[in-house]
Amino acid sequence: MTDTRLVLTTCGSLEEARSIAQALVERQMAACVNIVPQIESVYRWQGKVEMAAEWLLLIKTTAAAFNRLHDTLSELHSYDVPECIEIAIEDGSPAYLRWIGESVR
Repeated sequence: MTDTRLVLTTCGSLEEARSIAQALVERQMAACVNIVPQIESVYRWQGKVEMAAEWLLLIKTTAAAFNRLHDTLSELHSYDVPECIEIAIEDGSPAYLRWIGESVR
């Protein structure tokens, strides 16, 4: 197991996805954020089944930065309840994982 984490969130627009991604990298809470374009989400919200186009963010970070990252997502995100799922990275390219650790403060 490593200290490296993958955090998932979705955004309602490309502009918001880019803004959040840039803020996380600039603030050194993420080494890299991939924006997966226009996925379709089906979900239950306030008792109704909804469908929406969203942009998925794949955020590479560390366990130590997760709480700050979570707080920043809550601050910047337009959703009332933004997705923020942390996945532990068990293993990976040592050089890439080291780069993530060096890029996040």
